[in-house]
Amino acid sequence: LKENGTPAAGVGDEGGYAPNLKKDEDALKVIVKAIEEAGFKPGEDFMIAIDAASSEWWDEEQKCYIQPKSGKKMTQQQLVNMWKKFADTYPIISLEDGMAETDWEGWAMLTKAIGDRVQLVGDDLFVTNVERLATGIEKKVGNAILIKVNQIGTLTETLDAIQMANRAGYTAIVSHRSGETEDATIADIAVALNAGQIKTGAPSRTDRVAKYNQLLRIEEELGDVAQYPGMDAFFNLK
Repeated sequence: LKENGTPAAGVGDEGGYAPNLKKDEDALKVIVKAIEEAGFKPGEDFMIAIDAASSEWWDEEQKCYIQPKSGKKMTQQQLVNMWKKFADTYPIISLEDGMAETDWEGWAMLTKAIGDRVQLVGDDLFVTNVERLATGIEKKVGNAILIKVNQIGTLTETLDAIQMANRAGYTAIVSHRSGETEDATIADIAVALNAGQIKTGAPSRTDRVAKYNQLLRIEEELGDVAQYPGMDAFFNLK
């Protein structure tokens, strides 16, 4: 980022760098370059996951998406085409909230376009809610759900959502919240439910690091029984 002339002035809510880049694609370019300069191969050693939060781009009155940085207006198809272009160009394996939470039609278009090779995660779309997840499964939108225990409120409802997702061939990613504490329960839940994936931010503050530390403790306790799923965690992709 320093070489690029865009050093990060700070970090975001979830601990990630927050550089002032000119456009969204620049972030992907910087990440790929960092992977390569570290001696790894993009697409083999590292893959990219994006949380687009596209609900923030959706303009209900104009029925279009407005990019935050450029102010460019985009139709549903144009946004789908942008994500497809990125997936064709960069080693993207997961895209969260690629379309707005109310845009079921756009989600269906996105799923048809890249749902066989990119994990399409519904966070704002499903909100850990079995009723919304059931609607998504029926409409064939997305192929994964983000699981936030304190979003739905109870462990019972959380388990119901994960079980429904898995029965439908959807992956379930256990997730933190933007505002967090050092409580590490989600690390235990991710392992106990064999989720295979956890989203808990960059390891830059104790509220995020606490979860990774708990995962390390669990691995140490389980010993040889512990298994890292690797790419098998993405059983929803072809």
